[in-house]
Amino acid sequence: MTKEKQKKEIPKMDGLNLMSINIYLKDAFFIAAGIFSAAFGLESFLLPNRFIDGGVTGISLLITEITQIPLWLLIIIVNVPFIFMAYKAIGRQFAIKAIIAILGLALVLVAIDFPEVTQDKLLVAVFGGFFLGAGIGLSIRGGSVLDGTEVLAIFLSRKWGVKIGDVIILVNVVIFMAAAYLLSIEAALYSMLTYLAASKTLDFVVEGIEEYTGVTIISDKSEEIREMIIGKMGRGLTIYQAKGGYGKNGGHNEYDVIYTVITRLEIRKLHIEIEKLDKKAFVVMNSINDTKGGMVKKRFLNT
Repeated sequence: MTKEKQKKEIPKMDGLNLMSINIYLKDAFFIAAGIFSAAFGLESFLLPNRFIDGGVTGISLLITEITQIPLWLLIIIVNVPFIFMAYKAIGRQFAIKAIIAILGLALVLVAIDFPEVTQDKLLVAVFGGFFLGAGIGLSIRGGSVLDGTEVLAIFLSRKWGVKIGDVIILVNVVIFMAAAYLLSIEAALYSMLTYLAASKTLDFVVEGIEEYTGVTIISDKSEEIREMIIGKMGRGLTIYQAKGGYGKNGGHNEYDVIYTVITRLEIRKLHIEIEKLDKKAFVVMNSINDTKGGMVKKRFLNT
């Protein structure tokens, strides 16, 4: 290898290492911010007023109210099967991040005593849901999760073909019915309001992304991106032959357009991988309520 080649390759490797460090720092920041936001919502609003949320967090809160088992312990125990599902359905790296985030939330709940902010039921429902939803959303932005409900929904949708939205609704209906029976109808109604605030905040934090997202990619390195989506993401895709139009004279060139469908938990990973290959790639995303058939189901990869 010549000295000129060495000079060209060394900065390239340094650039990749710097990019990886920046990515890890951003993910760590989002996960840490999510942990503290969720812990604040739980201890300062929901727990003192016996309100619950939907999903796995709601199950933990409900069991805490009935049995007096510490919430931090239940958050760990209840999420164990969902972490296993995350490993099977999404990948090892995501499961590791989920473990770190959930243990981090449990640790903050034990170590920090957040003060009760208000006893006004409406404010508790709205702002408790807001901070909890923001925390879950921030953790998703960091490539992790604090609540295993969506992992369960994705796992079941790939295993049995059921809709993700239907699974989430069914789980929450059961939780709120149990809350009405074990606590009170009023508590259940306020808890439903908490869940609505949390879910809307979560959607806002992750930029309104629905269960599935359609991604259109235009790049000069379409072949490399195609191999990445199939090999690293484990996703199917469609390639279109297209012509671009630009300039005053309507000049155009031919290129390949890649279209694929991913879940919102995979959006950050896709962004990172595309940026590694082509920072100038043109990427368009659009929300999809649900999908059926085709190559939507991700094949399992040991990532």
